[in-house]
Amino acid sequence: MERTSVIIIGGSLVGLSASLFLAWRGVPHILIEKHRGSSPHPRAIGFTETTLEHFRTVGIADHIPQVPPQTRLRRATVTSLTGERLAETDWTPGQSARHSGELSPCTGASIAQDKLEPILRQAALDRGADLRLGVECLSFGQTDAGVTVRVRPLDGSPAYDIFADYLIAADGANSPIRESLGITRSGVGHLRTLRSLLFHCPQADAALVSGIQQYEIEQSDFHAFLTTYSDSRWVLMFDDDRERSETELHTAVLRALGQEMPFEMINTGRWEMAGRIADQYAQGRIFLAGDAAHQLPPTRGGFGANTGIDDVWNLTWKLQYVLAGTASPALLETYDAERRPIGWLRHQQTFSRPDYAKWVGSDFIPDTLLSDESMEFGQLVRSAAVIGAGRELPAAASPVEWAGQPGTRAPHLWGRRNEQRLSTLDLFGKGFVMLSEDPAWLSAIGDLPIDGIAVGRDIVFASDNAFSTHFGVGAHGAVLVRPDGIVACRTNMQANNDLLRKTFCKVAFAKTAL
Repeated sequence: MERTSVIIIGGSLVGLSASLFLAWRGVPHILIEKHRGSSPHPRAIGFTETTLEHFRTVGIADHIPQVPPQTRLRRATVTSLTGERLAETDWTPGQSARHSGELSPCTGASIAQDKLEPILRQAALDRGADLRLGVECLSFGQTDAGVTVRVRPLDGSPAYDIFADYLIAADGANSPIRESLGITRSGVGHLRTLRSLLFHCPQADAALVSGIQQYEIEQSDFHAFLTTYSDSRWVLMFDDDRERSETELHTAVLRALGQEMPFEMINTGRWEMAGRIADQYAQGRIFLAGDAAHQLPPTRGGFGANTGIDDVWNLTWKLQYVLAGTASPALLETYDAERRPIGWLRHQQTFSRPDYAKWVGSDFIPDTLLSDESMEFGQLVRSAAVIGAGRELPAAASPVEWAGQPGTRAPHLWGRRNEQRLSTLDLFGKGFVMLSEDPAWLSAIGDLPIDGIAVGRDIVFASDNAFSTHFGVGAHGAVLVRPDGIVACRTNMQANNDLLRKTFCKVAFAKTAL
């Protein structure tokens, strides 16, 4: 029997991201994936600023082409790609999905999933990951001591067992692991099943000069959705589950394009429009991530793949700390506490927006729509690993309003360190970080495993009040940031070693003392 610290089942976007993050943190693990490569259908395409921030931290953001600053995703209702434009719609009514250069050092990426996955795969391998492709999971079982997984290579080699301390189930919306655990799901459930066609058409790319990337095709007897992967591949989504002949598909593409253009049909797809959130994200030593935890339809907010990548960014540092014996296993309980409400928030926001609200039943109670920047940068997590994120606070708000609120992503702010320009986000990732203008707080760290950053000396901002404005603390206060970039706590009290020690033990270790 082989032995490792973590086993990941599923090697698509979320599983590969988990592997990359664990490898970057030096955590031994094995990834099991039955396919040898990426899906022939590119699937996801939009990756948010937050996702790119995670990739920036582990050193691969430069390998992923980001969209130009101030680019926004635009959708129009048209008679055809080359026909009349009838209207333009926003994901959030009254708002444009515009990237804000002031809120993040990243701008997001428009890259097809089948092109991003090889980048993640190679980056994980370069950092020491053990990726076993063409291997299927046959069964698993867990005890108080760990998880045993039986796997079988698809090349005919014998099956064998792997024992791990923990397991991450990134095995998709139909997750056999989740089903075997008996974990139920809630939400709007199944709404529709739709068909799609992927085709290659370089001549159609000329239409993109308009700045519109998504097209609702409205003709008297033909309705469909057309969008691009920005590499001359286009996907035409039909509004029904009817199988079409090759001739019918060819005709449908020409109707969507609006004029004769040469194109090549690549493959067809079939997907379920549904909303389901697991009622538990963890059971024992097994954690659900990605579609196994939350099944959501494609959205302009990227609430599917990006949410899954954020899941494992939250989970992997906690696994690192627990496996190293630094933190109590109780820290892992905060994964469900923090990520499941985010899954629900995104479920509600998805089906409260016009794109999908028309498909849900009358028993669905829509939420007040939150701004795009609130959903991207201002979600709040609450758990024992955060101090000061009370139930009275909203689930999300603009990061400008939060101003360093505990439980939210630490604010991005440009500064200089040793004459090098960097974002405050570049300070976080490996361990706990405390920022303060008061040298007494840095002295109070003592032997605690915290990296102390002296504002005004170790990092210098353009204005004297920039730190206090963005992080919400005064000249004698301090902010403690977790390895995942979430503000753990902050204070305006005078420096106190005993207070810092107790606070740190609570948020980092789920303990009362070191």
